Amino acid sequence: MKKLASLLVVTGVTTLSSMQVSAQSFEGFYGQVGVGFQSVVPSVTNASITSPSGTRYNMGTSVDSTSSFTGTATLGYSFLVAPSFLLGFGGEYSPFAGQSGNVSYTNSGLNPSTISTTYKLKNSYNFFISPGIVIDPQSVAYAKIGYTGAGIEAGGSTTNYTGYSLGLGYKRFISGNLYAYGETNYMSYGNKSETSSGPWVGGGNYAASVTSSANAYNFLVGIGYKF
Repeated sequence: MKKLASLLVVTGVTTLSSMQVSAQSFEGFYGQVGVGFQSVVPSVTNASITSPSGTRYNMGTSVDSTSSFTGTATLGYSFLVAPSFLLGFGGEYSPFAGQSGNVSYTNSGLNPSTISTTYKLKNSYNFFISPGIVIDPQSVAYAKIGYTGAGIEAGGSTTNYTGYSLGLGYKRFISGNLYAYGETNYMSYGNKSETSSGPWVGGGNYAASVTSSANAYNFLVGIGYKF
């Protein structure tokens, strides 16, 4: 019985020690790059055009979702807060513009009755905190909670959006300090109301207003290095 108890104690200490070593091996600064797939789901509401005479035309809207290649570069730092628990923070940036999607505004009382343009998401960034749990001596599972932003270019101008992000991921050392990772992220860009004006056929200027927002999802795989 004493030998069995001693064996259990030794096994427990060894397991805890190996987890602590694993957590500590992920401590410190790191950099990573990833590539993958991104989907953007925009929303356009409360669109209207007001003529110079004051007549308001409420516009029906139609907007396409898009799917395209994406990639990110990330820099971060993780530190140990418990034998098997890490807490990290970092920032990431995507230099790739997404695929263009179509946006249409329609009202039968106007001529032309449909106004069309395109949009694309670009220059997205994310600042995050990342709690992680040690899975085994070489790998960590983690979550991400962040503040995110991006520009959406439409009709020749760019509107900047901000919101929040959520993510889940897994990384594992593959050789020395080099590791592979995979993650999925959700970004919610909050409502933005805009107004504009321009020349009206027949004289004067019209006034236009619209409220828009967007959600985005991505799936990434990549490699990183722990310094």
